[in-house]
Amino acid sequence: MRDAGVLNPDRNLALELVRATEAAAIRATPWIGKGRKNDADGAAVDAMRAFLATVDFDGVVVIGEGEKDKAPMLFNGEHVGTGRGPACDIAVDPIDGTSLTAAGRQNALSVIAVSDRGSMLDASGVFYMDKIVTGPEGHGVVDIRRPIGENLRALAAATGKDVGDLRVAVLDRPRHTELIDQIRAAGAGTRLLLDGDVAGGINAARHGTRIDVCVGVGGSPEGITTACAIKALGGFMQAVIAPRDDEEAARAADSGLELGRVYELDDLVAGDNTLFVATGVTDGGLVDGVRRDGPIIHTSSIVLRSKSGTVRRVSAEHLVSKWW
Repeated sequence: MRDAGVLNPDRNLALELVRATEAAAIRATPWIGKGRKNDADGAAVDAMRAFLATVDFDGVVVIGEGEKDKAPMLFNGEHVGTGRGPACDIAVDPIDGTSLTAAGRQNALSVIAVSDRGSMLDASGVFYMDKIVTGPEGHGVVDIRRPIGENLRALAAATGKDVGDLRVAVLDRPRHTELIDQIRAAGAGTRLLLDGDVAGGINAARHGTRIDVCVGVGGSPEGITTACAIKALGGFMQAVIAPRDDEEAARAADSGLELGRVYELDDLVAGDNTLFVATGVTDGGLVDGVRRDGPIIHTSSIVLRSKSGTVRRVSAEHLVSKWW
Protein backbone atom coordinates (compact mmCIF):
# COMPACT_ATOMS: atom_id res chain seq x y z
CA MET A 1 0.00 0.00 0.00
CA ARG A 2 1.35 3.44 -0.93
CA ASP A 3 2.30 5.65 2.00
CA ALA A 4 -0.32 8.43 1.99
CA GLY A 5 2.21 10.78 3.53
CA VAL A 6 4.21 10.83 0.29
CA LEU A 7 1.50 12.80 -1.46
CA ASN A 8 0.53 15.12 1.39
CA PRO A 9 3.39 17.63 1.04
CA ASP A 10 2.41 18.35 -2.58
CA ARG A 11 -1.20 18.87 -1.57
CA ASN A 12 -0.24 21.21 1.24
CA LEU A 13 2.12 23.11 -1.04
CA ALA A 14 -0.64 23.64 -3.58
CA LEU A 15 -2.88 25.20 -0.95
CA GLU A 16 -0.08 27.42 0.32
CA LEU A 17 0.66 28.63 -3.20
CA VAL A 18 -3.00 29.60 -3.61
CA ARG A 19 -2.54 32.00 -0.72
CA ALA A 20 0.29 33.70 -2.63
CA THR A 21 -1.67 34.12 -5.87
CA GLU A 22 -4.73 35.29 -3.92
CA ALA A 23 -2.61 37.92 -2.19
CA ALA A 24 -1.12 39.14 -5.46
CA ALA A 25 -4.54 39.36 -7.10
CA ILE A 26 -6.09 41.21 -4.17
CA ARG A 27 -3.28 43.75 -3.94
CA ALA A 28 -3.51 44.41 -7.69
CA THR A 29 -7.23 45.18 -7.68
CA PRO A 30 -7.00 48.88 -6.65
CA TRP A 31 -5.10 49.44 -9.91
CA ILE A 32 -7.63 47.79 -12.22
CA GLY A 33 -8.61 50.24 -14.93
CA LYS A 34 -6.25 52.95 -13.67
CA GLY A 35 -3.88 52.79 -16.65
CA ARG A 36 -0.82 52.14 -14.45
CA LYS A 37 0.30 48.61 -15.17
CA ASN A 38 3.64 48.86 -13.38
CA ASP A 39 1.93 49.97 -10.17
CA ALA A 40 -0.42 47.00 -10.42
CA ASP A 41 2.47 44.64 -11.12
CA GLY A 42 4.56 46.09 -8.31
CA ALA A 43 1.77 45.61 -5.78
CA ALA A 44 1.26 42.02 -6.95
CA VAL A 45 4.98 41.24 -6.86
CA ASP A 46 5.37 42.56 -3.31
CA ALA A 47 2.37 40.58 -2.08
CA MET A 48 3.44 37.36 -3.79
CA ARG A 49 7.00 37.64 -2.51
CA ALA A 50 5.81 38.23 1.06
CA PHE A 51 3.51 35.21 1.06
CA LEU A 52 6.02 32.91 -0.66
CA ALA A 53 8.50 33.72 2.10
CA THR A 54 6.22 31.93 4.59
CA VAL A 55 5.82 28.70 2.59
CA ASP A 56 7.78 25.63 3.70
CA PHE A 57 9.68 24.83 0.56
CA ASP A 58 13.05 25.63 -1.02
CA GLY A 59 12.07 27.46 -4.19
CA VAL A 60 14.22 29.02 -6.87
CA VAL A 61 12.67 31.28 -9.49
CA VAL A 62 13.85 29.71 -12.75
CA ILE A 63 11.90 32.06 -14.93
CA GLY A 64 10.19 35.25 -13.83
CA GLU A 65 8.37 38.10 -15.47
CA GLY A 66 8.98 41.80 -15.92
CA GLU A 67 12.45 42.18 -17.38
CA LYS A 68 11.28 42.59 -20.95
CA ASP A 69 9.33 45.77 -20.18
CA LYS A 70 11.36 46.97 -17.18
CA ALA A 71 8.47 46.20 -14.84
CA PRO A 72 8.83 45.03 -11.23
CA MET A 73 9.67 41.36 -11.02
CA LEU A 74 10.49 38.34 -8.95
CA PHE A 75 13.94 37.95 -10.45
CA ASN A 76 15.47 34.87 -12.00
CA GLY A 77 17.53 32.96 -9.44
CA GLU A 78 15.71 34.48 -6.47
CA HIS A 79 15.24 32.05 -3.57
CA VAL A 80 11.78 31.98 -2.04
CA GLY A 81 10.22 30.01 0.78
CA THR A 82 11.53 29.10 4.21
CA GLY A 83 14.18 26.75 2.80
CA ARG A 84 12.51 23.82 4.54
CA GLY A 85 10.64 21.20 2.57
CA PRO A 86 10.83 20.14 -1.10
CA ALA A 87 13.38 21.71 -3.45
CA CYS A 88 11.46 23.24 -6.35
CA ASP A 89 11.80 25.21 -9.55
CA ILE A 90 9.31 28.05 -9.89
CA ALA A 91 7.87 30.04 -12.76
CA VAL A 92 6.01 33.11 -11.58
CA ASP A 93 3.86 35.80 -13.11
CA PRO A 94 2.29 37.94 -10.38
CA ILE A 95 0.04 39.37 -13.09
CA ASP A 96 -0.28 37.64 -16.43
CA GLY A 97 -1.93 40.50 -18.25
CA THR A 98 -0.68 43.74 -16.71
CA SER A 99 -2.04 45.70 -19.67
CA LEU A 100 -5.39 43.98 -19.22
CA THR A 101 -5.38 44.99 -15.57
CA ALA A 102 -4.44 48.57 -16.34
CA ALA A 103 -7.21 48.83 -18.92
CA GLY A 104 -9.81 47.03 -16.81
CA ARG A 105 -10.15 44.22 -19.35
CA GLN A 106 -10.85 40.54 -18.76
CA ASN A 107 -8.51 37.54 -18.34
CA ALA A 108 -5.79 38.96 -16.07
CA LEU A 109 -4.40 36.28 -13.73
CA SER A 110 -1.91 35.86 -10.92
CA VAL A 111 0.06 32.68 -11.60
CA ILE A 112 2.62 30.37 -10.01
CA ALA A 113 3.90 27.09 -11.45
CA VAL A 114 6.14 24.68 -9.52
CA SER A 115 8.03 21.52 -10.40
CA ASP A 116 10.88 19.45 -8.96
CA ARG A 117 14.29 21.14 -8.75
CA GLY A 118 16.13 20.99 -12.06
CA SER A 119 13.09 20.00 -14.11
CA MET A 120 12.12 23.37 -15.64
CA LEU A 121 13.75 24.66 -18.80
CA ASP A 122 15.54 27.94 -18.06
CA ALA A 123 14.33 29.99 -21.00
CA SER A 124 15.21 33.33 -19.41
CA GLY A 125 17.83 33.97 -22.10
CA VAL A 126 15.10 34.83 -24.60
CA PHE A 127 11.87 36.71 -23.99
CA TYR A 128 9.61 34.99 -26.53
CA MET A 129 8.80 31.55 -27.87
CA ASP A 130 6.49 30.23 -30.58
CA LYS A 131 3.98 27.79 -29.11
CA ILE A 132 1.21 25.42 -30.05
CA VAL A 133 -1.10 23.89 -27.45
CA THR A 134 -4.01 21.46 -27.81
CA GLY A 135 -5.83 18.89 -25.75
CA PRO A 136 -4.71 15.25 -25.51
CA GLU A 137 -5.99 14.65 -29.05
CA GLY A 138 -3.01 16.58 -30.42
CA HIS A 139 -0.47 13.91 -29.43
CA GLY A 140 0.96 12.33 -32.57
CA VAL A 141 -1.34 14.48 -34.71
CA VAL A 142 -0.14 18.10 -34.47
CA ASP A 143 3.40 19.34 -35.12
CA ILE A 144 4.56 22.96 -34.88
CA ARG A 145 6.80 22.41 -37.93
CA ARG A 146 3.78 21.93 -40.18
CA PRO A 147 1.64 24.73 -41.66
CA ILE A 148 -1.20 25.74 -39.35
CA GLY A 149 -3.83 24.73 -41.91
CA GLU A 150 -2.43 21.20 -42.07
CA ASN A 151 -2.43 20.97 -38.28
CA LEU A 152 -6.01 22.18 -38.05
CA ARG A 153 -7.23 19.65 -40.60
CA ALA A 154 -5.40 16.84 -38.79
CA LEU A 155 -6.78 17.89 -35.41
CA ALA A 156 -10.29 18.18 -36.81
CA ALA A 157 -10.05 14.62 -38.12
CA ALA A 158 -8.71 13.35 -34.80
CA THR A 159 -11.49 15.00 -32.82
CA GLY A 160 -14.30 14.22 -35.23
CA LYS A 161 -15.03 17.88 -35.88
CA ASP A 162 -15.26 19.96 -38.99
CA VAL A 163 -12.40 22.42 -39.40
CA GLY A 164 -15.01 25.16 -39.40
CA ASP A 165 -15.95 24.21 -35.85
CA LEU A 166 -12.41 24.68 -34.49
CA ARG A 167 -11.59 27.83 -32.52
CA VAL A 168 -7.97 28.97 -32.32
CA ALA A 169 -6.68 31.34 -29.64
CA VAL A 170 -3.88 33.68 -30.73
CA LEU A 171 -2.51 36.93 -29.37
CA ASP A 172 -3.78 39.93 -31.34
CA ARG A 173 -0.41 41.27 -32.46
CA PRO A 174 0.93 42.59 -35.79
CA ARG A 175 3.40 39.70 -35.86
CA HIS A 176 0.45 37.31 -36.14
CA THR A 177 -1.30 38.92 -39.11
CA GLU A 178 -0.21 36.21 -41.53
CA LEU A 179 -0.90 33.43 -39.02
CA ILE A 180 -4.43 34.72 -38.41
CA ASP A 181 -5.04 34.88 -42.16
CA GLN A 182 -3.86 31.28 -42.52
CA ILE A 183 -6.12 30.07 -39.71
CA ARG A 184 -9.14 31.71 -41.30
CA ALA A 185 -8.16 30.51 -44.78
CA ALA A 186 -8.21 26.96 -43.41
CA GLY A 187 -11.80 27.56 -42.34
CA ALA A 188 -11.29 27.75 -38.57
CA GLY A 189 -12.34 30.65 -36.37
CA THR A 190 -10.04 32.77 -34.22
CA ARG A 191 -10.30 33.94 -30.65
CA LEU A 192 -7.98 36.95 -30.53
CA LEU A 193 -6.36 37.53 -27.15
CA LEU A 194 -5.52 41.07 -26.12
CA ASP A 195 -2.91 39.81 -23.67
CA GLY A 196 -2.13 36.89 -21.37
CA ASP A 197 -1.87 33.67 -23.38
CA VAL A 198 -1.56 31.41 -20.32
CA ALA A 199 -5.35 31.16 -20.02
CA GLY A 200 -5.58 30.63 -23.78
CA GLY A 201 -3.20 27.68 -23.62
CA ILE A 202 -4.94 26.11 -20.64
CA ASN A 203 -8.38 26.46 -22.21
CA ALA A 204 -7.04 24.83 -25.39
CA ALA A 205 -5.99 21.78 -23.36
CA ARG A 206 -9.04 21.57 -21.10
CA HIS A 207 -12.05 19.47 -22.03
CA GLY A 208 -15.28 21.26 -22.79
CA THR A 209 -14.01 24.79 -23.45
CA ARG A 210 -14.64 26.90 -26.55
CA ILE A 211 -10.97 26.88 -27.57
CA ASP A 212 -9.39 23.95 -29.42
CA VAL A 213 -5.88 25.27 -30.14
CA CYS A 214 -3.65 28.07 -28.89
CA VAL A 215 -0.83 29.18 -31.22
CA GLY A 216 1.64 31.97 -31.84
CA VAL A 217 4.56 33.82 -30.35
CA GLY A 218 4.19 34.79 -26.70
CA GLY A 219 6.33 35.22 -23.62
CA SER A 220 8.80 32.56 -22.55
CA PRO A 221 7.75 32.88 -18.88
CA GLU A 222 4.16 32.29 -19.94
CA GLY A 223 5.30 29.32 -22.02
CA ILE A 224 7.02 27.54 -19.14
CA THR A 225 4.13 28.34 -16.81
CA THR A 226 1.64 27.00 -19.32
CA ALA A 227 3.69 23.81 -19.75
CA CYS A 228 3.26 23.00 -16.05
CA ALA A 229 -0.50 23.30 -16.45
CA ILE A 230 -0.57 21.23 -19.65
CA LYS A 231 1.26 18.43 -17.82
CA ALA A 232 -1.61 18.25 -15.35
CA LEU A 233 -4.22 18.27 -18.11
CA GLY A 234 -2.57 15.60 -20.24
CA GLY A 235 -2.49 18.03 -23.15
CA PHE A 236 -0.09 18.54 -26.04
CA MET A 237 2.42 21.39 -26.31
CA GLN A 238 5.47 22.26 -28.40
CA ALA A 239 7.58 25.41 -28.46
CA VAL A 240 10.43 26.99 -30.42
CA ILE A 241 12.34 29.91 -28.98
CA ALA A 242 11.85 33.12 -30.94
CA PRO A 243 14.69 35.65 -30.50
CA ARG A 244 13.83 39.20 -31.55
CA ASP A 245 17.27 39.98 -32.97
CA ASP A 246 20.79 38.61 -33.43
CA GLU A 247 21.90 39.87 -30.01
CA GLU A 248 19.12 38.00 -28.26
CA ALA A 249 19.78 34.91 -30.38
CA ALA A 250 23.42 34.96 -29.27
CA ARG A 251 22.42 35.38 -25.64
CA ALA A 252 19.99 32.49 -25.93
CA ALA A 253 22.65 30.26 -27.47
CA ASP A 254 25.12 31.22 -24.75
CA SER A 255 22.59 30.16 -22.11
CA GLY A 256 22.26 26.72 -23.69
CA LEU A 257 19.03 27.21 -25.61
CA GLU A 258 18.99 25.66 -29.08
CA LEU A 259 17.87 27.84 -31.96
CA GLY A 260 15.38 26.09 -34.23
CA ARG A 261 14.87 23.16 -31.86
CA VAL A 262 11.32 22.00 -31.23
CA TYR A 263 10.98 21.74 -27.46
CA GLU A 264 8.47 19.06 -26.54
CA LEU A 265 6.44 19.25 -23.35
CA ASP A 266 8.90 17.04 -21.47
CA ASP A 267 11.72 19.35 -22.59
CA LEU A 268 9.91 22.38 -21.19
CA VAL A 269 9.14 20.69 -17.88
CA ALA A 270 10.56 17.24 -17.15
CA GLY A 271 8.89 14.65 -14.98
CA ASP A 272 5.35 14.32 -13.72
CA ASN A 273 5.29 16.40 -10.56
CA THR A 274 4.02 19.86 -11.42
CA LEU A 275 1.65 22.27 -9.77
CA PHE A 276 -0.07 25.18 -11.45
CA VAL A 277 -2.00 27.76 -9.46
CA ALA A 278 -3.85 30.81 -10.79
CA THR A 279 -6.14 33.38 -9.17
CA GLY A 280 -8.26 35.72 -11.24
CA VAL A 281 -7.42 39.41 -11.07
CA THR A 282 -10.18 40.35 -13.52
CA ASP A 283 -13.02 38.15 -14.76
CA GLY A 284 -12.16 35.70 -17.51
CA GLY A 285 -12.91 32.39 -19.13
CA LEU A 286 -10.67 30.45 -16.72
CA VAL A 287 -11.58 32.01 -13.36
CA ASP A 288 -13.54 34.97 -12.03
CA GLY A 289 -11.73 38.08 -10.89
CA VAL A 290 -11.44 39.57 -7.43
CA ARG A 291 -14.75 41.01 -6.23
CA ARG A 292 -15.41 43.13 -3.16
CA ASP A 293 -18.82 42.87 -1.52
CA GLY A 294 -19.01 45.14 1.52
CA PRO A 295 -16.69 43.71 4.20
CA ILE A 296 -15.81 40.62 2.09
CA ILE A 297 -13.35 40.10 -0.76
CA HIS A 298 -14.13 37.13 -3.01
CA THR A 299 -11.37 35.34 -4.94
CA SER A 300 -11.54 32.51 -7.45
CA SER A 301 -8.59 30.21 -8.14
CA ILE A 302 -7.73 27.05 -10.04
CA VAL A 303 -5.17 24.42 -8.98
CA LEU A 304 -3.83 21.85 -11.45
CA ARG A 305 -1.70 18.96 -10.17
CA SER A 306 -0.04 16.58 -12.59
CA LYS A 307 0.73 13.78 -10.12
CA SER A 308 -2.95 13.23 -9.42
CA GLY A 309 -4.27 14.62 -12.71
CA THR A 310 -6.72 16.84 -10.85
CA VAL A 311 -8.25 20.23 -11.49
CA ARG A 312 -9.55 21.94 -8.37
CA ARG A 313 -11.46 25.18 -7.97
CA VAL A 314 -10.87 27.26 -4.86
CA SER A 315 -13.37 29.97 -3.92
CA ALA A 316 -12.39 32.06 -0.92
CA GLU A 317 -13.82 34.88 1.14
CA HIS A 318 -11.42 37.32 2.79
CA LEU A 319 -12.22 39.97 5.37
CA VAL A 320 -11.47 43.41 3.93
CA SER A 321 -10.28 44.50 7.38
CA LYS A 322 -7.36 42.08 7.12
CA TRP A 323 -6.15 43.71 3.91
CA TRP A 324 -6.78 47.44 4.24
